[in-house]
Amino acid sequence: MKINAPVPTGEYAVGTFTYTIKNHRKEVMEPSKMRSIASRVYYPVLKSDVVNLPKARYMSPQITEGIKRAFMIAPNFGKLESSGQNTSECYENAPRIPGQKFPLIVFNHGYNSYREANSFLCIELASHGYVVLSVAHSREALCTEFDEETDDGRFVFFDKSLSKKTYNPYWRGVFAALKLTKEKGTKEELSHKFDVFQNKYCSFLQSRLDEWVKDVDASVDYAKKNLSDLIDFEKGIGATGHSYGGNVAYRLCAEKPEYVCGINLDGALFGDYTNTVMEKPFLQVSGKDNESVVTRVYTNHTKTVYKVFFRDMKHFGFSDMKFLLPAKSMVGNLPAEALHQNLCRCHLELFDAFLKRKKTAPELKSNDAVIVTEFPAT
Repeated sequence: MKINAPVPTGEYAVGTFTYTIKNHRKEVMEPSKMRSIASRVYYPVLKSDVVNLPKARYMSPQITEGIKRAFMIAPNFGKLESSGQNTSECYENAPRIPGQKFPLIVFNHGYNSYREANSFLCIELASHGYVVLSVAHSREALCTEFDEETDDGRFVFFDKSLSKKTYNPYWRGVFAALKLTKEKGTKEELSHKFDVFQNKYCSFLQSRLDEWVKDVDASVDYAKKNLSDLIDFEKGIGATGHSYGGNVAYRLCAEKPEYVCGINLDGALFGDYTNTVMEKPFLQVSGKDNESVVTRVYTNHTKTVYKVFFRDMKHFGFSDMKFLLPAKSMVGNLPAEALHQNLCRCHLELFDAFLKRKKTAPELKSNDAVIVTEFPAT
């Protein structure tokens, strides 16, 4: 396995740094400790300012081990380092552009994924003039790395005991989930079937949503206090995320006024949205396997909702894994370059329209890779 990172296409180069904060609340999964939240920031920098800088490292030994535990296959860290391939298309602590601020997009990873799992997307967005804040959710990420100054540089792998909690009873829930992906019906009927399923089998996943939102709140509060010279908060915040993190993006947009638009990358909507009316523009990315479990997004909304259906895609492919994992049964048959280009286009069109407000609506069109559908306000 090797890294074939796409080169960002925007006018800016990209800087990056991390921070860890000690939250005020106790760690639910380890009550003797306070909750620690580790976040990574990607931000625009001048290309002239990074000419002589080394590129940031793409993977650490700990992340490599976490990927191996999650997927049974991972890059050989030693070979990546010795060959010079273990680099990312961004630069650690690159000089900020004096006097310039950029709008903020918050990204959330999927369950048993990790903070940098969609780094290619985050870097591309930053190269087009956004600050992207990617939040780690420790013990539910395959590996979370904390900063040395704040939290002794420790790291935490995914808590394996949580796997059996995602469905209860586990195997009945697994089979019910597989059956659900094959269901047919209207968007309202399918949304109801998903709610019946999650209320029966997924109380744990439902309970974790609020905790993930609290992680985001704490990380954004830190950014407001400490990164106001870099981030322009005046137009609001955008939200996106993969899988369970896409669910978090939906919740943030549905419940918090400062979030002005969002994107869900193939994530089922765990949680109670019975009386929720989405009042922000929203975009749902999906593939065939999860198409029937995301239909809640297309109901009860006062702004246009956009659906971008990706052909020949699997769930894990909506992340950097598309470039890293050779198993098409896990990431889909769509070429990685086509996935990346269209995924970035979705994000830039939506956020350029409703976060930067450069246009009145995103310009999204179907092509060989995607089918675009619009759901007008209801």
